[in-house]
Amino acid sequence: MKDFNYFAPTEVVFGKQSEEQVARLVKKYGGTKVLVHYGGKSAERSGLLDKICGLLAEGGIPFVKLGGVVPNPRLSLAKQGIELCRKEGIDFILAVGGGSVIDSAKCIAYGVCMEGDVWDLYLGKASAPETMLPVACVLTIPAAGSEMSESSVITNEDGDVKLGYSNNLSRPKFSIMNPERTFTLPPYQTAAGVTDMMMHTMERYFTKDDDMDFTTDVAEAMLRSIKNAVFAVLKNPDDYRYRAQIMWGGSLMHNGLTGCGFSDDWATHQLEHELSGMFDVTHGAGLAAIWPSWARYVMHENLSRFVRFAVNVMDVPNDFTDPEATALKGIEAMERFYHAIGMPINIRELIGRDITDEEIKEMVRKCSRDYQHTCGQLKVLKAEDMEAIYQMAKG
Repeated sequence: MKDFNYFAPTEVVFGKQSEEQVARLVKKYGGTKVLVHYGGKSAERSGLLDKICGLLAEGGIPFVKLGGVVPNPRLSLAKQGIELCRKEGIDFILAVGGGSVIDSAKCIAYGVCMEGDVWDLYLGKASAPETMLPVACVLTIPAAGSEMSESSVITNEDGDVKLGYSNNLSRPKFSIMNPERTFTLPPYQTAAGVTDMMMHTMERYFTKDDDMDFTTDVAEAMLRSIKNAVFAVLKNPDDYRYRAQIMWGGSLMHNGLTGCGFSDDWATHQLEHELSGMFDVTHGAGLAAIWPSWARYVMHENLSRFVRFAVNVMDVPNDFTDPEATALKGIEAMERFYHAIGMPINIRELIGRDITDEEIKEMVRKCSRDYQHTCGQLKVLKAEDMEAIYQMAKG
């Protein structure tokens, strides 16, 4: 078991009509002029964007709007936001949307307060910032966990490079979560979001540091609950009870709770970043396409952990005489779960064609930072390991 610090300072305001409190909360955390950052048509079409802006105006809080965030949020828009904030004297950023919008908001908040190129933070070339603009959010798409986490992921269109950066400064000051705002999410987006949030816990669960039983029990309970909830909302999108489980689960699965005492892995995420960077696919779907191959490749690093996952999360009977068979059945059960909710289990299913060896080699080059870096903790993956997993995942 690893020593750990658990830090979760975000104020969560959860429930029906919770967005009504937005002006009060902005003032509470010192905002006097706000950048309202959002995606595209859904925030406008739903009326939420107008509602938030109206509440800020009623509260006497001036604001400027910047839309246009897309999945796999782009560095170019974040740089526009940095310049806009400096020009307008913005001192608070409010993200209205999902993980991509929140990640873009965090990137802007870093950039406003630093000299030089904000991309250097994500490249690891810049010193850790000592300050940034405060960020908060009105969550509409539960998945990424950015509403309580310290991380953000940005895509640089110059080379289609997707990188993450983590710093506790970026944990939102507050997060407003109204499950009713997720009723209109399409089934595919709902399923991809659940896949992403489950993976945030699975990246922490599959570890060699497996002596923190309480954290393990919490993680398994969360994974079981989210599995049940996604089937309920795919059947009935307006089911408030299960939409609430998913929204709250997405936050708890990536605020650090399910990693207390463990060494995080994150290899599946890093491998997937190259898929979504190259092919602009939905992140959660990309994770589903990669994880089964990663799991088969590394499972012998801690076979008992995969057996426990199979039995306690995927309801596989434990064949005590053959732990490898039990572990493999757990991975196969996860593949059936992905298919049942409309997710792919390999790259061919993800992108709709066979991936080429040349494309795989390019993803390996980027994931390994020109063959200079490894990824993963359960099994440290070198470039040749990354290539082997991509090859296994071809389909």
